[in-house]
Order: sequence, then structure tokens, then C-alpha cells
Amino acid sequence: MKLNQFAHYTPNLTTQRQELINIGLINDNFDTCTFSNNLRMMVNNLLPADRTNSTKLEHLHRILLSNEIDLAAFLQQEAHQMPADYFNNMALQFLGFVVDDDYDLTQPQAFMKSIKLPIIKYDLNNNDNLITAFYTLLNMRTPHNLIFLDELANHGFFNDKFNCGHPHFVFFNGKAQPVFDTNKLVREVVYVESPLDTDHDGKRDLLATTIIRPAETGDGLRVPVLYTADPYYCGTNDRDCDQLTHNVNYHLQVKPTNTVNKPHYQYQAPQLPAARVPQDKQKCGEITQINGIDNRVYSLNEYFNARGFATVYAGGIGTRYSDGVRTCGGIEETIATIAIIQWLHGDRKAYTNKTDNIEITAWWCNGNVAMTGRSYLGTLATAAATTGVPGLKTIISEAAISSWYDYYRENGLVVAPEACQGEDADVLAIFTGSRKKDAGDWRYAKQHFDKELAQLNQLQDRNSGNYNCFWDERNYRNYADQIKCDVIYVHGLNDWNVKPRHVEKMWQRLRNLPINRKLILHQGQHIYINNMQSLDFNDMMNLWLSYELLDVDNNAPAILPNVLIQDNVVPETWHTYSDWQSDNWQSYYPHNDGTLALTSQDEQQTFVDNGVTQFLNGDRNELKWQAELLQNNSPYQANRLIWQLAPFADDVYISGVPTINCRVKVDQKTGLLSAQLVDFGDAKRLKPVPTVLSKHGIKLAMHGATDDLVEFQLDTATPFRQIAKGHINLQNQHNNWQNDPVVPNQWLDLQFELQPTHYHLTAGHKLGLVIYATDMAMTCRGENNDHYTIALAHTKINVPFTNK
Repeated sequence: MKLNQFAHYTPNLTTQRQELINIGLINDNFDTCTFSNNLRMMVNNLLPADRTNSTKLEHLHRILLSNEIDLAAFLQQEAHQMPADYFNNMALQFLGFVVDDDYDLTQPQAFMKSIKLPIIKYDLNNNDNLITAFYTLLNMRTPHNLIFLDELANHGFFNDKFNCGHPHFVFFNGKAQPVFDTNKLVREVVYVESPLDTDHDGKRDLLATTIIRPAETGDGLRVPVLYTADPYYCGTNDRDCDQLTHNVNYHLQVKPTNTVNKPHYQYQAPQLPAARVPQDKQKCGEITQINGIDNRVYSLNEYFNARGFATVYAGGIGTRYSDGVRTCGGIEETIATIAIIQWLHGDRKAYTNKTDNIEITAWWCNGNVAMTGRSYLGTLATAAATTGVPGLKTIISEAAISSWYDYYRENGLVVAPEACQGEDADVLAIFTGSRKKDAGDWRYAKQHFDKELAQLNQLQDRNSGNYNCFWDERNYRNYADQIKCDVIYVHGLNDWNVKPRHVEKMWQRLRNLPINRKLILHQGQHIYINNMQSLDFNDMMNLWLSYELLDVDNNAPAILPNVLIQDNVVPETWHTYSDWQSDNWQSYYPHNDGTLALTSQDEQQTFVDNGVTQFLNGDRNELKWQAELLQNNSPYQANRLIWQLAPFADDVYISGVPTINCRVKVDQKTGLLSAQLVDFGDAKRLKPVPTVLSKHGIKLAMHGATDDLVEFQLDTATPFRQIAKGHINLQNQHNNWQNDPVVPNQWLDLQFELQPTHYHLTAGHKLGLVIYATDMAMTCRGENNDHYTIALAHTKINVPFTNK
């Protein structure tokens, strides 16, 4: 166990004292009282669940300070000092650690060091010592992924503030505290009018918007918003998705040779119907007409409800209860997304229902908005940020698409996200078009959606796989220079759904912008990480959002690391960096004996692409195929070439975008290449999915929801692990929009990128390069018998290395 902590900072003694007064741990008379009285008072205040002196005393007797004395007995001694290890033992047991099971009572500091907890190394003998020690304790992490003060709050520490008559935010260590009663949250729905008419019904599209806000807003409190644009919020059309999924078992087509400029999308605003005219002002008000339902989208949002933040969810155009149709990443979805921000900021109208034109304002909002969410949700956060919309102060965008071309295509190929073979923009549009679930509503929208679906199918152009105006419209990186808000990007280095290229390319575009930007890279796949034990993610976001949305002067941009990356070898270990992407390149050439070397060799090697029939006649398990491709004596051995470096003498780190240079020829008029960078060597590696340490083990608020506590753990030993991969159509030798001819048995020179990575390769392991053609999990699967030849002297893998 490692309780890494990146959101904590230590203010000066005066600030510590005042903050302890503000939360009620000490009072204004603290400095006039004796050390022993203050110690007794502070300890008793750490027992909010014990309501009588007797129950408090019973609790204190259960805490052992040494093998000779418990905490209750010590406090009765009128002590003038407290030994450091007494305090550390008390702290560990308050945090939930068990003597003998978790640590040795005689060695608390050694245990605290091993799990990354701050240590009190000096004996406490005055009131100033008490302030610093208890301030430190309240900020220590518990094994339940909470700060100790959060744990106390869950036991009632802040209950007196629930009904204080003058609701207000409380801050400690620069972060908002859970002083709001989540039992009393107001849940309601409004309809924001967008500047769109995507269903062509002659009326501007209304967007159903669910609000969850503190009841204390009714007493005059104005609060910020965590807004999640969630196309899945009102359900999905699974059957339609399955029916529309495209066949991928086909041969690559010969594309007509052309010479074209890079496509550039130019938005043309449509003619819109007139905006609705609100009813007379006396009929407008602050009362909504529909109760909202909390569909539990993201536990991070729920964590902040108790801290006074409102949460807002909107599915967007074409989703249930809203107007319009889905456009899968089109500019209309961006416009719909920011319409909600504009309403929250006071720049757009919303209504209490869809017929009466009774206007309602976001009177309870302070005008400051952050966007959260993963995958499509995080994608729309990125889309919104690229508009520079006022009111959007920051985004926390996780596993987000930065260009839809890179999600469904790669270098002139149709390349699927992992486990999504046959999906495309049109499939995702019908999948998220939950407006279809209400038959009475759908009969009016179906005709226009069918037209939109047909247009998506045509313009996405699965026949060529090329970049075109359709994809250029859906490339948010084109508009990155318009981003004005601060950003946090979170991405999994093993995410083969929304691949790491998305965050790496966007990160490069942000480099010179005058904004604060942070990057967190973890070892997961397509997941959230706010419930991971080894990272204080919730606390980090609390520091960040208190700064961004509540104007707390906590120096969050300087405290949080610019780049934080989880180690893939040592569990529960995170490294901080100033940036991502090394410029220290090393190139390796393949030799015909299966090795990689620093020098080239004028030889050739061949492979045949004929494994599809075997795959289709088998169980069609894509993960099994991936493992078999790399095995010795593989059933797909003839379908790939593998070269390996000599074992490394020391650990090395790869950081950035590996690239391939390859001279190749094929005996057909079409062809593709796939490549993988692989770690070869027997080792216990992290499991691909975090292990659940405790079901419902994280309590998000006293009366709030829970989340599972998880962590990446080591798996049984395996002989290899894929580091990165990439693909290219041989007909796209120069770029992804221009078609080049492939002449059978004529050499072609290619250069293409693999997915970016940050990878810890241990001593004794070998770095391997694998080249093949058909990728059963991602590319088209034609039953070919194509023969490829690689010119080794003109082929190399370029690897970016960095220091730890």
C-alpha cells in the first residue's frame, strides 16, 4: 500500500491555527490554555460519532500509544509533552490501521514512510507543535481513499454546519469541505434553448438539462457547477447499434490515385427559426416543474455535491427528452454542449417545460463552470473548451477523443477502437440517439434522423479510410488555439479504445497556450481513476476546482505536478515530470537473425498475410489472437516478423511517440502494415484491470453514495507485453488524405507513428519490434494470401528514451 499525496501543502502556522478554528477543532481561547487541556480537547474533537464522555473514553481506551499505555490513560496524566511515536501511533489508529496486522507498534515511523504518509518526527511540547501535528493529521490519507478530515465528516464532524442558518463554503488546506447535507439536494430539470434546429421542425432545439444542487441555494448561496455532457445519460439503443454495425471481413480496395490538398472544413451557420418569446416577466420565476433523476454518472461529481458544488447533466441533441438529432462529433454537438454553459453563465434562455415558454434562469449559479467526464463525455468537454465559451473555467477531460478520425481511422485505414470492430460514426449516432425510446416523440424526428444517418454513412467514407472534410469538422485540435480555460487531461496508457494518441496530440497543441495545463497518465484501459487507492485524485481535483470555481488562493497550479505518470512495473508508484515526450531518440535496425541492432544490414525478410481464415474459423477471440501473434511457435508465425534487442543491462524508460521507417513491397495492388513495440521478458506485470480492494469501500459523503476502492495489482508472470502499436495503408504513403499507387512487387518507403507511451522496461528484458499486416482486432479482415517483403537496411524503429 502506498498513499501517495500530491494535493497537500503546508501553510504557515498562523494560517494553520485559523483553519483549525474555522472547522471547529480548536477555539479562539486555544493559546491561553495549557498543553494538556488543548491536547485533550483536540483529541476529543476527533470523535464526532461518540456523543457522550463515556463513549469517548471507551474509544480512547481502544487506541494504544505504546505497549504500556493507551490514549485515554495518557490524556488523564496532564502530560506536558507527547512523544513523537505516541502521536504517530495515535494517528495511524485514527486513520484505520490495525496494530500488528498492518504495522508494528514500536515502529510507526517506518510504516508511515513505507506507505508515503507524512511523519511527525519531533516530540510535541507546546501549543504550536499541537497545531502543526493535528493539522498534518487531518490532511493524512486513510486506506479508504479519503483525507482524515473527510473521514471525520462522514462521522458527523460538520453536522452543526448543516443547519447553521447562514450556509457558506468551508475551506481547509485550500479545499472545499463537505458541510452540505446531500439528503436535501434539489433535483430538477430545465430545457435550454439552443441555436440549432437539427430535426428541422421549425423550432429551436430544446435540451433537457438535469440539475442537482444544494438546498442551501434557496437561502441565498450561489454555487459553481460541475457539468457533464453525457450522450448516454438517458439510455442507449443497443439493438439498433448491433444491427447497424459494419462488416469488417473484406479486402482492402484499390483507391484511385489523386493529388489533393489537406481537407479543410468551413462551418456555415444554418438559417434558424426565431427564438422562443418568453411569457410575461411575472410568469417567469425560480421554480422548475420537473423533478430530476440522478443516474449516477461519475462518483467524482457526487463527491463534490457535499462540498457545495452543483452538478448538471445534459445528453444533448437527439437524446431522450431533448429535441434534435445526433451528429456524432459534429459541430452541432459542440454548439449544444456549450448552450448549457451559456445558460449557467446567464447568456442563454431556458424554460420550465417545452410548451409554455416560461423562462427560468440559473439564479443559484455563481457563473463558474467546470466540465468532467470520460470518453464521449470527456470528448464533449474538450469540444466545449475549444470554443472559448465564457463561464467555462476548466475541464477535467478523461480518455477523451481529440480527433474523431483518430478514433475510427488511422493512416488511410478504417481502424476500430478495441472491442468495437465494425463501429463507426453512424453506429454511435444511433446508439446514443435515445430520443428513439419515446415512440410518440420519435415519429416526428425519425425522418430527419434517417437522413442524418444516411449522410453520416456516406461522409464517413469507410471505402477509403481517408481524412476528409467530415473528419476535419470533427478534429478538435484544429481549434485548440481558442482554448481559454485551464485543463486537466487524464488518459490510460493502455487504453486501446480511445488511444493515447488523442491526448498526446492535444497536449502538444496546448504547449504554447497561456493557460494552466496538467496531464495524468495511468496504467489503465478505458477507466476512471478517482477511486484508486494509490492516488489522491479526488483531493487533487478539490484543490484544483476550489481554485478555479471558488477563487480560493491555494496555489493549485503550482502545487499539482504538470505531468503525473503511473509506473507500469512498481505497483502504486507515480512519477512527476515537467512534460511528456523525450527528444532523446535511438534507432534500431532489424537483422535477418531476429535481432535489432544499432547498425543496418542489407538483407530482406518476408511474411505472408493469410491468417484471417484461421481466425474466422476459430473462436474469433481478438485478445487471444493478440497473445498468439507474439508467442513462440505461434499459429500465426508465418504472418509476422519479430526482432529483439539484446537484454538491457539497466532499467530504461521510453517516453513519447515511437516511429517506424520501413521499406516494403507486396505482391498485390493494395496492402497494409501493422507494427508493435513489445516488452519481451518473463515478469509479473500489472493486471489490465484494477482489483477491487473493497466493494463500496469509499464513502463519498455522510449521507451520500459510495464507490469501490480499487488498485492495480501484479498478475501472474507473462513472457511479453505490448507497449505500442500502429497501422498504415500502403496507398497512403505521404499522408492520410492522398492516395498513392501500389505497384505489385515494387518497393515503397513508409514512415508512421506508433501510439505514444511512457514505459518502464526493466533490466534483463528485451525490446522487440513486430511487423505484420492484418490486425484482427482493429483493421479489415480480408481472407488474403498477400506476400510482403521488408528491406532491412531501410527499416528501423525509432524509440524516445528518457530518464526516470
